[in-house]
Amino acid sequence: MSHRGHLTAVITTVLGATLGGLLIWRIYRTRRKKLPFIQKVVDPVDAPCPVEKELTCIQPPQLIEKELKAVELMVSSEQEWQQLWPLLQKELSVFPVLGLDCEWVSMKGRASVVSLLQLASYSGLCVLVKLLAFRNDQQQVPLSLIEVLRDPHILKVGVGCYEDGKRLTRDYGLSLTCTVDLRYLALRQRQAKVNNGLSLKSLAADLLNVSLDKSLELRCSDWEADELTMEQITYAARDAQISIALFLHLLGFGFEAGPASSSGSSYAELAACCQGLVDVPFRGRGDGDDRAADGERRRRTRKPAIYESPESGDQQVPDPRKNNKRKPLGVGYSARKSPLYDNCFLHAPDGQPLCTCDKKKAKWYLDKGIGVLQSEDPFVVRLLFEPSGRPDSQQDYYLTAKENLCVVCGKADSYIRKNIVPHEYRRHFPTEMKDHNSHDILLLCTSCHAASNVHDGFLKQQLAEEFAAPQGCEDGVRLLEDSDRRRVRSAARALLTAGDSLPEQRRQELQVLIKNFLDMNEKEELTDEVLQQAAGLETRIFNEAYVPHGLKVVQAYAEYGLRGLMDLERRWRQHFLTTMQPQHLPPLWSIDHNHNKFLRKYGVDLPIKLN
Repeated sequence: MSHRGHLTAVITTVLGATLGGLLIWRIYRTRRKKLPFIQKVVDPVDAPCPVEKELTCIQPPQLIEKELKAVELMVSSEQEWQQLWPLLQKELSVFPVLGLDCEWVSMKGRASVVSLLQLASYSGLCVLVKLLAFRNDQQQVPLSLIEVLRDPHILKVGVGCYEDGKRLTRDYGLSLTCTVDLRYLALRQRQAKVNNGLSLKSLAADLLNVSLDKSLELRCSDWEADELTMEQITYAARDAQISIALFLHLLGFGFEAGPASSSGSSYAELAACCQGLVDVPFRGRGDGDDRAADGERRRRTRKPAIYESPESGDQQVPDPRKNNKRKPLGVGYSARKSPLYDNCFLHAPDGQPLCTCDKKKAKWYLDKGIGVLQSEDPFVVRLLFEPSGRPDSQQDYYLTAKENLCVVCGKADSYIRKNIVPHEYRRHFPTEMKDHNSHDILLLCTSCHAASNVHDGFLKQQLAEEFAAPQGCEDGVRLLEDSDRRRVRSAARALLTAGDSLPEQRRQELQVLIKNFLDMNEKEELTDEVLQQAAGLETRIFNEAYVPHGLKVVQAYAEYGLRGLMDLERRWRQHFLTTMQPQHLPPLWSIDHNHNKFLRKYGVDLPIKLN
């Protein structure tokens, strides 16, 4: 049988397999009902006239194993892709999500170009595209493949899929948009039991009870081979299939009917569940996502400089003239090196407790001669002057000793200060609501801090929509991008970075783009000096209508006076309690802290002067 005939036969078989696979839907119907798994499935062997048969009392992991083996298709030419595209297109019309992953070879610690692209639909169908066949002008990348990768209304989900998009851009000039990293969803769903980390292998084991083979032999096998082994094909397909299964699990989808009888879900519905997470590169938790521990993607140890396709508006391109060293995962969550609370006390001249403070501040009063040491343990300083204010009662938050531990989980090391009301809002509050206010600064361990930041992103997005205060779009940024200049700069950087490895047609397109912008004659040569100049183009212009997101939100609440700003404070505090469910809050911490005091001291009609 010819290769083309064989592919046609396989597609026919898979049509039955995808109708019968129902991989994701089986998981949810089972977990939702909490009953023994009794469903009708289609035997792919009998396609295209599938025969229904009963699978009685089969647990979901066993069914998953069966389904994952049934629907893997290899594509190495434009003709083969065009044969498969209608099938994949039909799947996406029902459920616009693709599980995505890539494979490549690492030699001496340096990663080669992407060899294999895996795309899995909701039913378990997985298309494996051998991208090397489309490199160096051997064949043109199919237009429909290019379009589905950059389609802003089809989600691409996986672990590290944003970074995979960077590689596709660098190696093939492909733009990957609308990506969602599953690790963010796992962090957001704190009720999900993630015991072993955030790698794909760990998430599959913890959430789906599925074991993925991540043996070194498979991970580091020859992905550039002309013929991949069945073990390689299964390994590659499972990563993409499990990615979409995890996506639906983390979003809590549970349908009474399978996709064959369901109208599916629209992109808008799915995107609403991923607010703030689309096309966001993952920044790991302080204690790691254990990618190093189980070797997840270890073959991807080094990433060369990245360039950007001029059409890809969301993927930033580092300047190839500069040293672009990427920070290691979790570097943004460095823990404090000293305790936050020293629990020293200040007393008034008559001995009334005023507040707690750190030892440095307490010693300052002693060094200045305006206080005397009353006790070493606890460290108490009695002031020699009348303070500007005294606590209303001895049941005051600032009089309580506080522990140096994570207020969420109780971890006593590796903690960071957390601003419960984010600084981008608090900084615009009137002075009366900012002075001497440490109530909204709490300690969180690095893991809880990362999770809390993810939750905060959702509330910020909600505030952005409520008050037309966008984050990061044209109305909300100080500097705007000139799209024409950016395309030229991206093209120049691509030529400087990739050079002769770019397909000839693509290289000519980029050269024409640059020459047109610089008013150069077609026959003039683009020298390195000209490319360096184009690569350094300033693309930003000042946005005169710029209003920071935080200020716009605070202004909206300030229209209702002091009570309005107290409502914003209360909203953020309640958000922290609801999303993080802290178990170790300091005594007397309250969502209404100081609100009665403000009303008594300043009155409800206090003129609001924002900063």
